[in-house]
Amino acid sequence: MPAHPSVSRQERAVAVQLDEHPDGKVFKSFPRAGIVNAAQILAEWGDARQADDGPEAIAALAGLVPVTKNSGKQESVHFRWACNKRLRVALTTFADNCRHSSTWAAEVYRRARASDKDHPHAVRILARAWVRVMRACWQAGTTYDPKLHKGARSHPEAPAAA
Repeated sequence: MPAHPSVSRQERAVAVQLDEHPDGKVFKSFPRAGIVNAAQILAEWGDARQADDGPEAIAALAGLVPVTKNSGKQESVHFRWACNKRLRVALTTFADNCRHSSTWAAEVYRRARASDKDHPHAVRILARAWVRVMRACWQAGTTYDPKLHKGARSHPEAPAAA
């Protein structure tokens, strides 16, 4: 079923803006990011840019890392509720999609599931791993290349089906 005309018009407008943005090519280069999801990540990445103390700070801003609470005698780990929820949704949507075309991402997700993590937790683990890669590409101003990604080199991509 074809998309509604206003949706198609909005997607075209997003595509134009993404193409004009200096970092647009970086975020579009990730596997299965697509136009809309790449634009969502880039739009929310602006907040991460303000507080960029490394990939772990971006992951915390996105709610991809848990909160650890210590009270002297007890330590507990909790889901991070206070975060940029739009960035978390954009990154986890991307992570969930990319695992279907990236062998490296599928393996990160598979290992998380094998260690008894539920699907949302495993996707957040994968998104956190992608934040490191995204930040490196973004800082270098280069597009994603699985041949240069050390983790992906150990998991060569399967040839595309004809």
